[in-house]
Amino acid sequence: MGTCRYCGVTSDEIAEVLSLCANCIRRHSPGVLSELEEIHWQSRERFGLPVSPPSSADGVECELCRNACRIPLGQRGYCGLRRNEDRHLAGGTAPEAAVSWYYDPLPTNCVADWVCAEGGLANRRTRHGDPVNLAVFYEACTFNCLFCQNWHYRKRQPRDATRTAEELANSVTPETACICYFGGDPTCQLPHALAASMLALGQNPGRHLRICWETNGSMEPRLLERMMALSLKSGGCVKFDLKAEDKSIHYALCGVDNTRTMENFAAAARRIRERPEPPPLIASTLLVPGYVDAREVGRVASFIAGLDRNIPYALLGFHGDFLMADLPATSLKQAEECLASAKAAGLRRVRLGNVHTLR
Repeated sequence: MGTCRYCGVTSDEIAEVLSLCANCIRRHSPGVLSELEEIHWQSRERFGLPVSPPSSADGVECELCRNACRIPLGQRGYCGLRRNEDRHLAGGTAPEAAVSWYYDPLPTNCVADWVCAEGGLANRRTRHGDPVNLAVFYEACTFNCLFCQNWHYRKRQPRDATRTAEELANSVTPETACICYFGGDPTCQLPHALAASMLALGQNPGRHLRICWETNGSMEPRLLERMMALSLKSGGCVKFDLKAEDKSIHYALCGVDNTRTMENFAAAARRIRERPEPPPLIASTLLVPGYVDAREVGRVASFIAGLDRNIPYALLGFHGDFLMADLPATSLKQAEECLASAKAAGLRRVRLGNVHTLR
């Protein structure tokens, strides 16, 4: 049970790490922003990560994401991976990346499995065996989500999991139907992912090999264009995790502004007409109790509907983890209210995911 230190309301849907309710965050109560900054700084210091994107005047500029780090000599960027070595950027490049992968039998728990063409093929046994997804986990992120369910990679040194793009491409087997990049987030290691994708497609001509992404959408727009091009060509998709529409709620949960994410999503939506089916663009939102409610989902859904009402939108059940482990799981009541809100905004393809986690 948590208590908001501004308005005094008590609820089991107020995270102790924030000690703020959604209403006070949205209202920009005095001192809230500076307190949120301090919360995120402390959460990063425990892992030795930069507390904010470095902006050294004589640093090396990283151009992969919205954080636009200017990294001092011998230091790391906000993602904790990109680094300035002898005034050259290292980490997350095409030759090397902090990455691991595994084979996930299809059908899998992919956010897009309900609209992906591969889902319809998942029960088709190939002459080589049952189809699988090559699930590629990048161990770095451009956000600082307090509820991250994959936060354990922060305990590792980035170089502990370094693998080459060639190694990844060579891991495509005859059974591999799709490659899905996630994490963390692939954004801060996109040179590696893009290189591996091109190699994998070149080594496997004349067969289905879908390239898919799960991302917070914070990458540079020119890189998004390359991601979309690969997914459109291969029959894959780009799945954006739209964590919140309200900027204050987004910052409270993720420590980063969501402007680039929303701009990139809108840019990706403009390419849907190039291949309407299977849908090349998917959206999802994690229903964080107390913070991502029907009101917030309605705002996200209205944004999506304003671009294209046929964009698939998945609402995902939450379970407590990392610094928000004290929050309860998403309730069935909250999930149903959010589902109704998304449909009321005009979206035609909405579903509840992770229903087994609902309480």
